[in-house]
Amino acid sequence: MNSNNITKIVAEMACSHDGSYGLMKKIIDASFHGGADVIQLQIWKLKHMMTPSRNLYKKLKDIEFSYTQWGRIVEYTRKEYPTLMIYVCVYEHNSLDFINSLGVDGYKINSSDLTNYLVLEKISSYNKKTNLSVGASSLGEIQFALDKLQQNESLPITLMYGHQNFPTHPSQVNLNYMKTLGELFDLPYGYQDHCDADEESAYWLPAASIGMNASIIEKHITHDRSLKGVDHESALNPDEFAQFVKMVKTIDSAKGKNKPHSFSESEISYRKFQKKTVVAAKKILAGDPITTDNIYFMRAEKLGVTPDQVNQIIGRKVKSAIEAYQVLKFDDVL
Repeated sequence: MNSNNITKIVAEMACSHDGSYGLMKKIIDASFHGGADVIQLQIWKLKHMMTPSRNLYKKLKDIEFSYTQWGRIVEYTRKEYPTLMIYVCVYEHNSLDFINSLGVDGYKINSSDLTNYLVLEKISSYNKKTNLSVGASSLGEIQFALDKLQQNESLPITLMYGHQNFPTHPSQVNLNYMKTLGELFDLPYGYQDHCDADEESAYWLPAASIGMNASIIEKHITHDRSLKGVDHESALNPDEFAQFVKMVKTIDSAKGKNKPHSFSESEISYRKFQKKTVVAAKKILAGDPITTDNIYFMRAEKLGVTPDQVNQIIGRKVKSAIEAYQVLKFDDVL
């Protein structure tokens, strides 16, 4: 379904900012300079998202930003990096009108809200690019979300697939199912990576999803993973993120076209070097016929009659003497 050969790269900040405005700006800077197409923010009010009894509640409360601070973050991003798109991963419906007032470019609906019609119906009404996270979700939950979102028939939706252990072992990812979901729901799909950022799989596994036609890769980014802050497990450091983006762009450039096309200059050159042609096996005198005994199929300095065309010259007489190993052309025979 990714017909344009360009993989969109979403830099997922998540909570790697650790509640610091300065660190958030640093991550946004790194996302842009690393080559991301999108910076993804997570905007929520904890009192609307999670009960105080959850273990993470206090940690998230400590790093929670106010609406005013979020407004400043979006303003900073727009001013410094106007070409960097801003997506917001949403977690509760009460903040949606505020988020939409920021003029963001798109939304991601977390898999926790696939059955939350309060979120789904509002997002649908905004008519902006919407990434629907479907990890660890049943087909029924996905269908429920799509039924609500697709009440707006023009809403652009991409399924975002990912196994979200922190970190996720490659054996748990199941990329085949990502492709199956895309085909089942007839929607474009992307991959959300949560592999261990200290392992090589953090690079090659999301890159492998491109070969399965993922149109978006969401990759976590942080300022310094060694500090082991919030959401650090699968987050790449700025230099690593830039390296990953370079890998993705290289793969994109190698995809080429999926239809027959005219040979490029390099392909023409390769054909001249590689393809075999009909040459004289020995000197053939003027008036002698071409037979299977006096020709070879060989690589030569240029292409003449090709092996699949040889029946068109077998039995015909040569106009003038042909030297051994000389390339035979149609003009050489009567």
